[in-house]
Amino acid sequence: MPSDPGLPMAVDELFELRRSLEVGLARIDGQLTLLTHRDDQSERELTELGVRVASLEHTRWPLPALTVLTALGALTVAVWQALGR
Repeated sequence: MPSDPGLPMAVDELFELRRSLEVGLARIDGQLTLLTHRDDQSERELTELGVRVASLEHTRWPLPALTVLTALGALTVAVWQALGR
């Protein structure tokens, strides 16, 4: 069996390629984990924001009610001024 002098060099290159591939895959896995964590965090913040907006909408006064209260206040002040003078 003849021995090829380039064979050990090819094996070393294959090992180097495999190591580079493993390092690259580890880096990609880390980045995907980070992106997943950020996505989960953004989803939690969005849910919390939705709850806050819903509670604010629930407690706000409707515009027609404010209009009626303002008109009644203005009418009360006008009558008070008319009767007071």
